[in-house]
Amino acid sequence: MSRTQTTRPCAVCGTFYPEDPGTLREEVQAMIHKGLVPETPATPLGVIAPHAGYMYSGPTAAAAYARLAGRRFETVLVASPSHRDAFADVSVYPGAAYETPLGPVFLDTELREALIAESSVVTASPLGHRSEHAIEVQLPFLQVILGDFKLVPLVLGSQTREVCLELGELLGRVCAGRQILLVASTDLSHYFPADAADALDGVARDDISRFDEDRLMDDLDQGRTEACGGGPMVAVMKGLRLLGATRMEIVQHCTSGDITGDRRSVVGYCSAVAWEDSPDA
Repeated sequence: MSRTQTTRPCAVCGTFYPEDPGTLREEVQAMIHKGLVPETPATPLGVIAPHAGYMYSGPTAAAAYARLAGRRFETVLVASPSHRDAFADVSVYPGAAYETPLGPVFLDTELREALIAESSVVTASPLGHRSEHAIEVQLPFLQVILGDFKLVPLVLGSQTREVCLELGELLGRVCAGRQILLVASTDLSHYFPADAADALDGVARDDISRFDEDRLMDDLDQGRTEACGGGPMVAVMKGLRLLGATRMEIVQHCTSGDITGDRRSVVGYCSAVAWEDSPDA
């Protein structure tokens, strides 16, 4: 596959979110508008957002992305789990762009090559990208709230402690000095009764609020919480700390049962924003 000519087409438009560009833009704009809050002097450096269909987790994701209103980033790096392909370590898409109904998002090829050159765990591969939804569903939110930006899409085929911490250190090192936003794409617990899901998800939310990626990794390893994108969260949180973030704010959380009314078996969602506080705040 050429690293300069291939555009990855949308794989879940029409299922996870609308395929019609006008409908999609209007839906995303409406969700973001509901999440708008007064701008803070703190600087947003990262986001944790869920990746289910928009009817389930879209408002929760939008509540975090709304905190980026008025901000600009040259590059957005999105780290996600792999739901469909099995492979080792971390893959970065080797082509030129990701396509959504709102248009192509071109890759930051310079940063991609720097990540590959500086790491033993990141390789250029289509594995994890071809039909994966966890990165794709984030892009329309980013396109609407940010406008133009370049993308670095990373998919973790392995979520071991070693891979996650090495990736986090890599992000902190290679992304330093860049105008970059780090995004971790994840849902939380899957298919527990609502009360059990809230208990499991509460552990993850507490670790996020404490901005404690080591504790989150421990809780994931020990089964005290679960998240399909737990590894991406750990890596992104570590990278954000190294890049200067000082705190993380849980913005919103819910379960699929809050939408469907069926609380017998739910999926948990939360969103959060990482901030670098102004020294004058």
